[in-house]
Amino acid sequence: MNPEPNGKAPNGEPPNGDEPRVVEQRGLYFDEIEEGVVYAHRPGRTITEADNVFFTTLTMNNQALHLDAAWSATQPFGQRLVNSMFTLATLVGQSVAQLTQGTIVAQLGITDVSFPQPLFHGDTLYTETVVVEKRPSSSRPGQGIVTMEHTGRNQDGVVVARARRTCLMWTKDAHR
Repeated sequence: MNPEPNGKAPNGEPPNGDEPRVVEQRGLYFDEIEEGVVYAHRPGRTITEADNVFFTTLTMNNQALHLDAAWSATQPFGQRLVNSMFTLATLVGQSVAQLTQGTIVAQLGITDVSFPQPLFHGDTLYTETVVVEKRPSSSRPGQGIVTMEHTGRNQDGVVVARARRTCLMWTKDAHR
């Protein structure tokens, strides 16, 4: 008898001694998320020139600050900048495995996005998330609303991105 993804046999019982227990990677349920805790997402992500050029061209953003090395060298930072939308996507993406993988119902919004310092090719982005608020949904039983603040730092600890994100999350009992 093969265990289901929840580690139990199809009849709901734990698998027999011959079958390995299955542990499925997932994020945290609404009931498991704690306000005020710093969730450090690792490993970091080193951003390459190829990442930046691919994302920039894929999204039809022809900004010379991302694509033209010669022109960017004449600008205030002296080099190309990593596309801020790539930075934002990576900032949020780094939190998924630890917080929302398989436990999110929907992303409700992203606000208060800022990029206080640029990210350059070869920089490594490290993200931390703090849950600033959570409450049960008043209209969707078995679900709750979680507001998180993501902070991204480069390899030197310099803050390069911030964003506040609100998600609708499953409770453990409702997500069966």
